[in-house]
Amino acid sequence: MRWVAFVVGGLLLVVSVKAQLAPHPQSVLFENVRIFDGQSAQLSTPKHVLVEGNKITRISSQPIEVMPSLNAVVIQGEGRTLMPGLIDAHWHAMLATVSVPQLLTADVGYINLRAAQEAERTLMRGFTSVRDLSGPVFGLKKAIDEGIVAGPRIWPSGAMISQTGGHGDFRMRYEVPAANNAGLSRGESLNGGVIADGVAEVRKRVREQLMLGASQIKLAAGGGVSSAYDPIDVAQYSEEEFRAAVDAADNWGTYVTVHAYTPKAIQTAINAGVKVIEHGQLMDEATAQLMAEKGVWLSGQAFLANEYSNPTQGEAKVKQQQVAQGTDNAFKLAKQYGLKVAWGTDILFNPAMTKNQGAILTTMTKWYTPAEVLSMATSGNAALLALSGKRSPYQGKLGVIEEDAIADILLVEGNPLENLDLIAEPDAHFVVIMKNGKIYKNTSETTGY
Repeated sequence: MRWVAFVVGGLLLVVSVKAQLAPHPQSVLFENVRIFDGQSAQLSTPKHVLVEGNKITRISSQPIEVMPSLNAVVIQGEGRTLMPGLIDAHWHAMLATVSVPQLLTADVGYINLRAAQEAERTLMRGFTSVRDLSGPVFGLKKAIDEGIVAGPRIWPSGAMISQTGGHGDFRMRYEVPAANNAGLSRGESLNGGVIADGVAEVRKRVREQLMLGASQIKLAAGGGVSSAYDPIDVAQYSEEEFRAAVDAADNWGTYVTVHAYTPKAIQTAINAGVKVIEHGQLMDEATAQLMAEKGVWLSGQAFLANEYSNPTQGEAKVKQQQVAQGTDNAFKLAKQYGLKVAWGTDILFNPAMTKNQGAILTTMTKWYTPAEVLSMATSGNAALLALSGKRSPYQGKLGVIEEDAIADILLVEGNPLENLDLIAEPDAHFVVIMKNGKIYKNTSETTGY
């Protein structure tokens, strides 16, 4: 892969030559594959799957013949597993690629270059779609959609909206108190996170992110591990402030999700109409019951005290341990009350960790079967993405192998329903990676038709 960076009219453009020049066949035929359709607990019998343009147009147990004029590429499946592309429902395409000091001090061009490189790596790990839950990602998304760089589909939230001293306030202590006419902080000027206090200001900041192209809105409802000032137990924003955000998002046909761990933070947000809770590790039974009654999604992460934990120290480490200790109970409550559960990694400020994206998914087998885990990371997460409604940047059926579905497809060496660890080593086990009908990786035996 060769990258070219240049400036036009003051705008830094980063070009992937491979992404621009790679041929895009009109149709692709997968022969002799066993299908994980995104929902079933078992693989299908041997099938043949035809992709035309960006859609799956035919699935058959009988051989499929295509017209020579279609310029078809024929991929010999040889009994391998064909499955939907993976979806990470809590990703940070920009903020995962740099440390906090880099975010606050580095040239923005450098940050964009890092993010573009990581976007391609994300796709090559088999993640064809991500829901980005804070960060200045609109430019990267546009570059991916236009084929300037390779990467996953992105459902962007834009900046996370936080109260003063909350989870998204990354100002230095010497910047406080701020004058009434103070300029934007570094985090705000990047649109990584914005500060809003009071109903009117929250409403304004939500409308700004929608204006920029947010497909959903994220607020910080409570304390966090990576934030410097707020303990985990602190609840943030009032019900009235949440309701202002929910109303503004609802007017645009989309929804609000919140960063929240504790019962108070979660319940206050739900009472105001919030539809998705990110994390929820410290919820109690009453909170789980309320989520079930209201049909609220839990966007959960396997935060455990393992090799995939961010290195922390001091107060941050104490907070991290609190969260890890609650993870097991949160997923047990989710299963007990039948909550709608999505999955994401939430890798943040640690570029060395992004390579473990698939491996982190495999840790979900602590609570779910491999089939349930893969369903969660495909059709389940696709159902969550659909909450964006008309604000969804991509229309069509995702997360499944069905006729008329979008052709986001992986061909896997082996059976991930029997050995989910295959997902953790995409270089070795992903034979084909396709997004939107375009092949980005293919190490199989391939012929023309």
